[in-house]
Amino acid sequence: MPMLKSLYVSTYITAALSGLVAALLMTMRRGLPSPWLGAALACAAPVAFFATVFTLPIARTSPNLHAVLGAGIVGTLLSVVLDGGRLGAPTLLAATVGIGGTLLYVYWYSRFAVPADSVLRAGAALPPFALVEDGREIPSRDLLAKPALWIFYRGNWCPLCVAQVREISAQYRELARRGVEVFLVSPQPEANTAALAAKCDAPMRFMTDRGNRAATALGILEKAGVPAGMQVLGYDSDVPRPTVFITAKGGTILYCDLSENYRVRPEPAQYFAVLDRFAIA
Repeated sequence: MPMLKSLYVSTYITAALSGLVAALLMTMRRGLPSPWLGAALACAAPVAFFATVFTLPIARTSPNLHAVLGAGIVGTLLSVVLDGGRLGAPTLLAATVGIGGTLLYVYWYSRFAVPADSVLRAGAALPPFALVEDGREIPSRDLLAKPALWIFYRGNWCPLCVAQVREISAQYRELARRGVEVFLVSPQPEANTAALAAKCDAPMRFMTDRGNRAATALGILEKAGVPAGMQVLGYDSDVPRPTVFITAKGGTILYCDLSENYRVRPEPAQYFAVLDRFAIA
């Protein structure tokens, strides 16, 4: 199943882009009105969505993407009407990509299974693990001298992750004023992490989880979570699910968000609400 997800998202994006190009070419060839116009609309919605996510600093989206699915439904119906009620190639393209593909993306690919018994829960002690910083392995017990905000992110290939990291960078002064250390953890190559750190104007601590050992210890590892093809850029196939937790001095977990949808992540206001509740300032 994880491998199917890895293959699916690459296929979905490629199908939407290819379908849009083909539908526009067919519309230009046939002229208006053409049933291919509906197929173009259905394919354009996911293309526009991914283009927006990859070009704008968006750390989260709506959970169900009603606008994208709505465009797929409208495009499919438009193809049927303009094709005289027939279920021809334009309608099949619109329905497959705009409706079927989007439903799978929203309700299957984007979702994570709920952990049966997570070790990350409020009130529990942070389990031991080790991370790498500047080539040196550091046990987690050496990182618990201060209250800390921990963010496990998938890598630079994930635009929502990068936006989330930069969002926290913008809030760093307020976190530092409260005495909170910020740890940003990813299994990606250290050179990629260094490139991301250089874009953040804040002395946050960027850590590497080699072999996803920490993610495994914390129960947040997602097998084959990287889209198929990204491995050629040096990324491991396995990644952590996007996870945020806050620990008190000494390692007691105060708050944890185990994302059940990779596109829906907590707002920074939630972190500050937790810190205020525990009078960390």
